[in-house]
Amino acid sequence: MHGINEALDFKSVRVAVLTVSDTRTAENDTSGDVLAQRIEAAGHVLAERSIVRDDKDAIQNQVSMWIDNPEVDVVISTGGTGLTGRDVTPDAVKPLFEKEIEGFSVIFHQVSFESVGLSTLQSRATAGLARGTFIFCLPGSNGAVKDGWDKVISYQLDLRYRPCNLVELMPRLMEK
Repeated sequence: MHGINEALDFKSVRVAVLTVSDTRTAENDTSGDVLAQRIEAAGHVLAERSIVRDDKDAIQNQVSMWIDNPEVDVVISTGGTGLTGRDVTPDAVKPLFEKEIEGFSVIFHQVSFESVGLSTLQSRATAGLARGTFIFCLPGSNGAVKDGWDKVISYQLDLRYRPCNLVELMPRLMEK
């Protein structure tokens, strides 16, 4: 059976949030706010937060810095996963992956379909692992961020989730 085993202790992880947008600022970054609030409400640490333009190099540089930072366990981005010319988040981040988490996209689209129907096809949400850091790329809408966090990521970042979760893998991610 799957779900939260309340008999186990919760373990906090350190999460960095990246908003990718040409128009969002600290004052109007609602999707970044939603993520930050949910991360902290779940008992995790908001390690860092940044906003970068829809620019492949800027995105890749910021995510690379967090991958190299031992104080960041997880990176979650919001924005830039669509199909327009300026949507380059997956293109910037995927080359950093050592392993892609293909199931994330499948499950994200499944839960997104429940909210927005076939419009979920317009997202290239993705996830992967790079040098021991989990990376999730979500669309930029508040609804997509809520679906991604509430229905997928939050469970995988909870050590108590059974039958398995990503947190229990963290000590072994750098094995050779």
